[in-house]
Amino acid sequence: MNSSRKIILGTFLCTLFFTLASSLKEGDCEVCIATLNKFVDTLDEDVKKAPKKIEDAFRKYCKGSKNKENRFCYYLGGLEESATGSLGEISKPISYHMPADKICEKLKKKDAQICELKFDKQIDLNTVDLKKLKVKDLKKILSDWDESCDGCLEKPDFIKRIEELKPKYQGAAPKKEL
Repeated sequence: MNSSRKIILGTFLCTLFFTLASSLKEGDCEVCIATLNKFVDTLDEDVKKAPKKIEDAFRKYCKGSKNKENRFCYYLGGLEESATGSLGEISKPISYHMPADKICEKLKKKDAQICELKFDKQIDLNTVDLKKLKVKDLKKILSDWDESCDGCLEKPDFIKRIEELKPKYQGAAPKKEL
């Protein structure tokens, strides 16, 4: 093989390697992809065409966000208390209909912590034994429901409060923090 073919083959292999290394793997950027897909679904067609309108809509969308979505909004600059402002990194690609996974892939190259966000595992309150959960998990269930447990000091107190509220939230199972 002559030297020019070796150079071309080497260049091709390097390009292929870096392309595969930078592409998202299964489960990568799950919060980013899910949040962007959910956000884009809320947009009207006329808003999707204008990056400035997309940025304004994202800021509005982030005001009601919780947990991991809220952290994602913070990283991008969608919250008032955000230290950075990189909404242009999502608004322009959205305006020309780039898929969420490709947008998140670009975001990962700029800030890897965006793709490190993972959703919490779900607890099925119908099958879980509350006595086997940690107090931290019981508090998390109440927090996800925006409920409190005034006067709760011990684990049985939290379990009793969850059992009282369970019928109210039966359809909306809270998430478990790992």
